Amino acid sequence: METVVIVIHLMVVLALVLVVLLQRSEGGALGMGGGGGGGGGLMSSRGTANILTRATAVLAVAFFATSLTLSLIAKNTDSPASILDAVPAATDGAPATTEEGTEGGSGGILDQLKPQEPTGPQVPAAQ
Repeated sequence: METVVIVIHLMVVLALVLVVLLQRSEGGALGMGGGGGGGGGLMSSRGTANILTRATAVLAVAFFATSLTLSLIAKNTDSPASILDAVPAATDGAPATTEEGTEGGSGGILDQLKPQEPTGPQVPAAQ
């Protein structure tokens, strides 16, 4: 179900981008917008603008509907736990300790990344 809604959402997004890019700029800030003939026929500039404006509105409603649907699907599905908590606890027999030296900790990957006490000399002894 989620995959179908995602595919529909992506198609709506692509169509919305295309429709917005097809529209004529009417800002006129640089003198680039406007122009063309008047009239209210279907294929005139005004008729095309009306069709593109309505298509933009319909696609925007579809975009918001699919976005809300995807968020509701994500809310209602079982979300996996954090990957930091998914790593099993250390099995070396030592209890997990926090920085203060007390037992505890979540047993996640961050606890395993803490520096361990060296068991022996790490560098060769001086001669």
